[in-house]
Formats: sequence, structure tokens, C-alpha cells
Amino acid sequence: MKTLTPADARRFAARQLRTLYKHLTSPSEDGTPLLGNARRRWVRRIPYVVAVILQAVLIPTGIVCLSHFYGLVLPVAAALTLAQTAPLFLAVTRPLAAWWIIAATLVITAAITARHHQEMGSWPWTAPMVVGYSFLMLALALRESRATLLSVWVATILLTVLTTTLGLPRSGDGTTVLLIALSGAVLLLGWAVRDRAVARRLLTEQEQISEVERERRTLLEERTRIARELHDVVAHHMSVIAVQAASAPYRIEGVPDAAAEEFTAIAGTARESLAEMRRLLGVLRSEENGGEKAPQPGVAQLAQLVETVGRAGVPAELSVDEGLAERVPQAVALSAYRIVQEALANVVRHAPGARTWVSLSADEDAPALRLTVVNAPPPQQSESLEASAEGTGHGLVGMRERVRLVGGSLDTGPLPDGGFKVAAVLPLDPLQETTA
Repeated sequence: MKTLTPADARRFAARQLRTLYKHLTSPSEDGTPLLGNARRRWVRRIPYVVAVILQAVLIPTGIVCLSHFYGLVLPVAAALTLAQTAPLFLAVTRPLAAWWIIAATLVITAAITARHHQEMGSWPWTAPMVVGYSFLMLALALRESRATLLSVWVATILLTVLTTTLGLPRSGDGTTVLLIALSGAVLLLGWAVRDRAVARRLLTEQEQISEVERERRTLLEERTRIARELHDVVAHHMSVIAVQAASAPYRIEGVPDAAAEEFTAIAGTARESLAEMRRLLGVLRSEENGGEKAPQPGVAQLAQLVETVGRAGVPAELSVDEGLAERVPQAVALSAYRIVQEALANVVRHAPGARTWVSLSADEDAPALRLTVVNAPPPQQSESLEASAEGTGHGLVGMRERVRLVGGSLDTGPLPDGGFKVAAVLPLDPLQETTA
């Protein structure tokens, strides 16, 4: 085992002093004021208000202590007190620089007062010195890194020991231990408060990121579901075109050869388009969702949906214009069904037992399908299921996607009486209406 020589000890001490000096001269952050990132203006003003109050309290008491207890002339007492207290304004933005000024001033003050007669009070630190230094430690703890705070406390111990033991004609009293213990406690408390605030901020940011990711995932899932349903709708129509075009020469008598060839080409193009569409969108249909190959619901299935919701405890009434189910294109009818389905599901989750009205009517001038789902406030005796269900508002995302798909508009929001309204206008394609 290597023996530690005096030269090794000196080199180790020199390295430690260089490390200590580096932490004491390298601020960890920029000059942003303490609480400068707070949203409310009055919160950002708190450090300056505290600094003003400290000036108003510590300057008079400090001058009195130095002039009365130690017999310093008024100009010298005032200069030393201002040098100890004024840097607290600088501590709002650069507490480490303020520490250098105040620490040097405290040592100079202790050296001067040690050679003056002491009527009463404490030495080397007076009460105003201890109070001002403690607030400086709090500013440091709220701004600097853990290594810098430890270095400041070690430097405080060294300065206190050197002040009271090296070449001064007076020994220190209990204020020496008080300053060391109080500064360490304030640094530890301030660092704990700051660390907790940083942890809460990071947790809030993570929650916001998670919420954005959930909304994005919900949006993508809804778009995928819409793509699957559109695949079924378009595939049905393309299949009908292919079958009609292929069977036209056999169903219609006297079809010219050129027309028969044209029908054959149309049928072939339809089959090719159908195959290509299935290759592009087939990846969206997983094996688990194979059941979605069934015919998609529409306006005609709303009565069954309302009946199902009624069995869940939500009394709902449905009003549909006569013959509307046959006039609405399949894509629009599917969007209308999904919007009503999500709106009724929200009533079940957030307002169980509330009376609900579902209305679908055709606007002949637009032309457009007007859809309205309105629910009354839930009964007083009913307990909301929102606490047990994850009501994050993602259903509205799907509604907006459905409406955007067909180029319509959506209006949702609470009603004055405590209910909720979902109103959508879905354009009807005149060409598809004529075909239907």
C-alpha cells in the first residue's frame, strides 16, 4: 500500500480548493430572476418585495448595532451595513455573485469590530448579518446546483473558522455555530423545495405529453376505423359495378359487340380497382377485427341503437324524417350513425338517466342531413359514471373526424340548463341522391 506523503496531501488539498473555487465562480443558470417563470405577475414580484423589506429592516438595525455596540463612527457603520445588505437585490438574479460580495464584507466587518470595544451583543456576526446571510442562502438554494450549494456551505465554515481563529484578538461566541447551522439548514430546505418544484413541473410536462399522445393515438385509431368502414362502403359499390358491367351483355338483349366489349372493359377495370384498393387498405383490417366485414350500420339502424341505450337506463326518443334512410348515401349514413352512437355513449357515461332526444332531418335547400342529439341534466338521484369511466373527451375527436370526412360541420357544448348538445350538418351529394 502506497504511503501518503506530505506532497500528496498538498496536491490533494490543492485539487479540492480548485474544485471549490470552480463551483463558487460558475453559476448554474442564467440571470433569470427568482420566480421569473411564474405565470402570475404578483408572484414574479415577490423576490423584489422581500429584498425591499430586508433593506428597510436590516440597514437601520445594522447601523445601530455597529455604531452603538462596537463604537464605529456612523459613516463606517453605514458603509459596512450597505455593503452587507444592498447585494440582496443582486441575489434576485445572480445570488452567487451576491454571495461573494456579502461574504467578503462580513469578513471585513468582523476584522474591524474585533478591535473595538464591545458594549454588548455578539461577535463576529450580529443579528442583522445572520438574518441577511440566511436569506442569501435561500436565494442560492432556489437557483444553484447541489455541488455549488455544498461548496458555499463549506466556504461558510472555512470563512467562519478563519475569521475567529487566525490573527484576530477575540474569540467567537455562539453566533459562529449559529451561522453555520442556520445556513446549512436553509440551504437544505431551499434545495428540497426546489427539487420538489422541479419534480412537479416534470410530472406536469409528462402528463401533458401523455395526454397529447393519447389524443394522437385516439385520432389515429378513429381514422383507421373510418378507413376500414370506407373500404367496406367503396368495396360494395365497386363490386356492384363489376357485376353489373359483366352481366350486362347477358341481361340486355341486342347489345352490340362494341358495347359488350366496353362493358367487359368496365368490369375488368372495376375488378382491378377493387383489388388495388384491397391491397392498399387491407393492412388496416387485422385478424382481430375481421368481424367488421359485416354490412355497416346507417340511419335505418338508429332505432335499434336508441332501444339499446334505453335498456341501459337512458330514456331516448328518436325522430327521423320519413324516407330519409333511403335518401342518405351510405358513407353519410355511416357517419351519422357513429356520431349518434358516440353522443349516446357520452350520455350513458356522463349523465346516466338523463332524458335524450335524437333528431335527423333533411335540409332540401342545402341539401344536407341535420343531426341533433340533446340530453337534459341527469336526475339528482343518479350518480355519474364519469368517475369510473375514462371520460377524456376523445369521443369528440372521432365526431370531428366523421364530420370532416364528409365535409360537414359540428357544434357541441353544454346547455344553460345543465344538459349537452351535439349538432352536426352532413352534406348530401346530389349525384348520390339521384343514384339512390
